[in-house]
This record gives sequence, C-alpha cells and structure tokens, in this order.
Amino acid sequence: MDGVSWWLIGAAVLAVATAVGALWLLIRLLRARRLLLNAGVPLRDKALFWAAVVYTVSPVDLVPDPVYLDDMGVLLLALRTLHSAAARRRTRLDHSA
Repeated sequence: MDGVSWWLIGAAVLAVATAVGALWLLIRLLRARRLLLNAGVPLRDKALFWAAVVYTVSPVDLVPDPVYLDDMGVLLLALRTLHSAAARRRTRLDHSA
C-alpha cells in the first residue's frame, strides 16, 4: 500500500472514532437530562443543555463533520456545566437543612 491509502485509512479511523465519541457524549448528556427536572437548576444551564443537543445534530459546524471534535467539546462543556449546577444545588440544600 502506498502512503496515500494509509493516510485515507487513518483519516477514516479517526472519523469513526470521533463520531463514536460524540455519540457517546450525546447519550451521556441526554441521560443527564433528568438533572434538568430539578427546579433548582438555573435556566442558563438548561438552555446550554438544549443548545449543545441542537449544535450536535445541526449540519452547521465550526470544524467540518468528518471530525467531531467541536461537537465533543460542546457536549463536554454542557455536561460539566450541568453537573456543576446540580452539585451547587445539592450543596445549597445540604447547608440549608
């Protein structure tokens, strides 16, 4: 095999790996949705959750779509923000009790 075919195989493997990673993060984000049902989660964090979902399924991307690194970054940011908002809420509830 010549150098070009190895490059194409590597690019295809990278594209599949990042697509799987983005799908896994989207599933984790959707599972974390139950945190949104908690009335103490601020509207800003709820909006970030939905913005991340829309960005992930949207055809408009910062980086062209064979590489899902931008989608993964947005999903990770949304997960982190949602979990930290829930942790702050739990801390406030623990201190008030």
